[in-house]
Amino acid sequence: MARVRTGVRALRAVLATALGVSLAGALAGCSATGGKRAEDARKAAAAQGRAAVNTPEWTIAMVTHSGDGDTFWDIVQNGAKQAAVKDNINFLYAHSDEGQQQAQLVDSYVDKKVDGLIVTLAKPDAMKAAVARAVKAGIPVITVNSGAEQSKAFGALSHIGQDETIAGEAVGDELDRRGKKKALCVLHEQGNVGHEQRCASVKKTFDGNLQNLYVDGTNMPDVQASIEAKLQTDRSIDAVVTLGAPFADAAVQARRTAGSDAEVDTFDLNAKVAAGLKAKEIGFAVDQQPYLQGYEAVDLLWLHRYNADVLGGGRPVLTGPQIITQQDAARLTRYTERGTR
Repeated sequence: MARVRTGVRALRAVLATALGVSLAGALAGCSATGGKRAEDARKAAAAQGRAAVNTPEWTIAMVTHSGDGDTFWDIVQNGAKQAAVKDNINFLYAHSDEGQQQAQLVDSYVDKKVDGLIVTLAKPDAMKAAVARAVKAGIPVITVNSGAEQSKAFGALSHIGQDETIAGEAVGDELDRRGKKKALCVLHEQGNVGHEQRCASVKKTFDGNLQNLYVDGTNMPDVQASIEAKLQTDRSIDAVVTLGAPFADAAVQARRTAGSDAEVDTFDLNAKVAAGLKAKEIGFAVDQQPYLQGYEAVDLLWLHRYNADVLGGGRPVLTGPQIITQQDAARLTRYTERGTR
C-alpha cells in the first residue's frame, strides 16, 4: 500500500511539473505576445502623431538666434518636435539672428501666454529684459545652446548645451595632437558671445598660432571668398576651424580653390560633415548633439509642468563636446542622414 501511495505521489509530481512547464510556456507566450502588441501600439501611436502621455496639451515655444538655412537648427527642431509628439505638446518655433528681433519674438510668445519657453542667449544683453518678462509672467524658461553663464542669473530653470570653453579647449588639444602650427578660427556671426568664447578657448590650449577671421555667415560665397583669400596670402596656415557645420563645406571649397594643404576642422556635425570626414576632406568635428538640446528642453519643460522637476542642480546640462573623426563617421552617417545628428 505504501508503494501505491509513493507511486501516486510520484505521478502527481510528474503531472505538476508538466503542468508547470506548460503553464510557464503559456505565460511566456502571452508575455511575449503582450510585449509585442504593446510595442506595436507604441509605434503606431508615434507614427500617427499621438502622445505617449495623458497630460493636457501645453504650448511650448522656442526662439533661437538662428539665421536662415542653418542646418544645425533643423536638427535642434527635429529633437524638439519628437519630444513634443511624445509629451502632447503644441510646439512653436521662431528665430532671428538679430538680438532685438529675437527679443521681440520672445515678447510675442509671452503675450500669448505660452506654457513654457526655450531660448538661446547668443546675444544676452539684447535678451535679458525679454527673458525677465517671461519669468515675471510665471512662464518657465529653459536656455539652450548659448548663454550658460547668464542662464541662472536671468531666471531660467536650466541650461542645456555645450560648454563653449570646454569645447574650445578640446579643439586646441586636438590641433596640438595633430601637430598643427598655425590655425584660422572663422567666426560667422558678429556679436555672438559663444563664438568668441570658442575661438578664445581654442587659443588657450593650442600651442601654435591662432588667428580670428570674421565673415558674414548669411552670405556663403563671401565666407568662401574670405577664407580663400586668407589661405592664398598666408601659406603657413595648416588648419582652418569653422564654428558651424555649414561653413565647413565652404572652407573645403576655399582650400581647394586656394591650392592650400590646410586641414579643415569644424564645430558641429551634419550629413555633409560626416561625408567630409569619411572622404578625409575634414579632419575632425566637435559634436554638441543639437538633437538632444531640442529634445531635452521640451521634455524638461513637460516634466516641470507635470512634476515640478528641474534638471542640472543649478549647473548646465552638457550635451557635448564629442570629438568625431573619420573612424566615427561611418557609424553616425545614418543618423546624420535622418537629421538627428
